[in-house]
Amino acid sequence: MNRHIVVGVDGSAPAAAAVEWAAADARRRGLGLRLVHVCEHAPHGIDVRKYCEGTLAAAADRARELAPGVGASTLLRAGKVAETFIEESADADSVVLGSRGRGGFAGMLLGSVGLGVAGHAAGPVVIVRGPSVAGPGEVVAGYDGSAHSEAALRYAIEQARARGGTLRVVYAWQTPAVSPYAAAYGGLAEDVHEQEMRAAAERVAPWREKNPDVRIVDEQEIGHPASVLIQAGTTADLLVVGSRGRGGLASALLGSVSHAVLHHVTCPIAVVRPRDERA
Repeated sequence: MNRHIVVGVDGSAPAAAAVEWAAADARRRGLGLRLVHVCEHAPHGIDVRKYCEGTLAAAADRARELAPGVGASTLLRAGKVAETFIEESADADSVVLGSRGRGGFAGMLLGSVGLGVAGHAAGPVVIVRGPSVAGPGEVVAGYDGSAHSEAALRYAIEQARARGGTLRVVYAWQTPAVSPYAAAYGGLAEDVHEQEMRAAAERVAPWREKNPDVRIVDEQEIGHPASVLIQAGTTADLLVVGSRGRGGLASALLGSVSHAVLHHVTCPIAVVRPRDERA
């Protein structure tokens, strides 16, 4: 796999924010940058090819301005946007996209391209909504011990290390519904809760031992995983989730939790799946 980040360019404000985020990430992690524009259309009366080339060149100039030491290449493609970035993900470190493209509805937080690529890409997909605001460098990762969350945690650790910030590992446990006539089982429910929370903390311990240079804190919360992660994302610089959790159906490309955070969290979001899954 080549160590480069692919970022989507289309002239929209979210795409411009994605270029800025990707350039900063490439600089922090010592990666190359590939700016990709899929030439579909241009404003009425403008030569399509020239418009697309100009859009790509302007984005590349901006990326080189922000990260002058990063090798930045450009690629102009024809075809379908989502399919192009899914193909590009095969040999990329990650794919970075704006939350909506030029054709998106203003009221939608996530466009169809971002959702489609997040559901099918071979590696991490980062969705960026707006210009980055300098924060404390905190990365939040949802972790439930599944293969997808393991891949997400590996990516989150790399991000936290590059930022010199804290990695906050969050596990959310939703209390099982109990019949009002089952009061006698209250003690058992408390025992199950304690065991679940203890097991969650124990799962994080080996990651902390293997990465002593990264400050890793873990939190166990009671609540729906989507709600807990959405709340955690309000103060994070980056939220990282697996594409599916332990409760996800094997055939589901995106689980309900990752789907929910993509639509509701406003900080950059990375959706990660194990690289060997598509094989």
